[in-house]
Amino acid sequence: MNPAEEFIRSRLTERQSNGTYRQLKPESNLVDFCSNDYLGFARSPLLKNWIEEEIKANENVLNGSTGSRLLSGNLAYTENLEQEIADYHKSETGLIFNSGYDANLGLFSSLPQKGDTIILDELIHASIIDGSRLSFANRYSFRHNDLQSLEDKLKVAKGNCYVAIESVYSMDGDTPPISEIQALTDKYNARLIVDEAHAVGLYGKGLINQLGLENQVFARIVTFGKALGCHGAIILGSGQLREYLINFSRSFIYTTAASFHQMAGIRMAYKLLPSAQTEIDKLWENIDLFKKGIPAAKLIKSDSAIQCLIAGSNEKARHIAMQLQDAGVDVRPILSPTVPKGTERLRICLHSYNTPDEITLLTDTLNKLIND
Repeated sequence: MNPAEEFIRSRLTERQSNGTYRQLKPESNLVDFCSNDYLGFARSPLLKNWIEEEIKANENVLNGSTGSRLLSGNLAYTENLEQEIADYHKSETGLIFNSGYDANLGLFSSLPQKGDTIILDELIHASIIDGSRLSFANRYSFRHNDLQSLEDKLKVAKGNCYVAIESVYSMDGDTPPISEIQALTDKYNARLIVDEAHAVGLYGKGLINQLGLENQVFARIVTFGKALGCHGAIILGSGQLREYLINFSRSFIYTTAASFHQMAGIRMAYKLLPSAQTEIDKLWENIDLFKKGIPAAKLIKSDSAIQCLIAGSNEKARHIAMQLQDAGVDVRPILSPTVPKGTERLRICLHSYNTPDEITLLTDTLNKLIND
């Protein structure tokens, strides 16, 4: 066995022995409490029909994009869509990336420079951490949602300073004090960047729009693979930021553009979102029903569609998830090192299409398992 193969084997063996080994699983016929399809757009027959009609109305488009957007892969349709989305979110403009990961990687790796400072909430998404690592900037983290910890880091920041948070955190489901964080970044002349991946849909256009902070935030990342039921992401900001990313963001420059079909899906999802208030109301009802069924002390504090129950170990998280799946509900364990050791958990995602009986089955089964 050569050294590379030996390295691969040893790392996999280590993961298997310490309970952190990951495996892909096919789609499930169980009741969905694990996907990010919060409003049911990914399974919407109406949205599917609209997408098919949009594709038929543009029958001369190619099957694929044929290249990067700086070569042969750019479409007027895509540029018009970017502006439509920016207008919807009350932003000057935007730039679409192939995924949320690509967007965060491209933004944080290209914008901060040597001598600048990036300050991240300690629970920020891995894509933002990875992008920051690829920059030459100084990088700090502050305690989760802790304003004093953030201010301590702001006081020692050098150069241009960028602060990154999520408006709804993907693993805990909670929301930071966004207005207070914005005020702090303004006080220290830092730029606030907000990832809205899990807020759009549940909070309509997102929490930045809801709070009226569109003009106070330097950039927003909106992804299309959660409540919008599609795939891709957009960075919202100034026209100058857009031009900068086109010129310097490597995850935008050096990749084949998404096809027209993907753009059509995104456009139709945005067409559907303004009329989805019934689904949004139902989602809020389901969140409330779930929280009433589980003792608050057992859950991480969250008002969002992401509700988490700490198991405390990979083994216990896996065991409870397997028991839930045996009962007919699809809940997945979140294991370390995805979350810090000791905070391994059941991550439960609620949706507009979950029925009261399904939620009651989930809460009754969970209560039995955690009290045994």
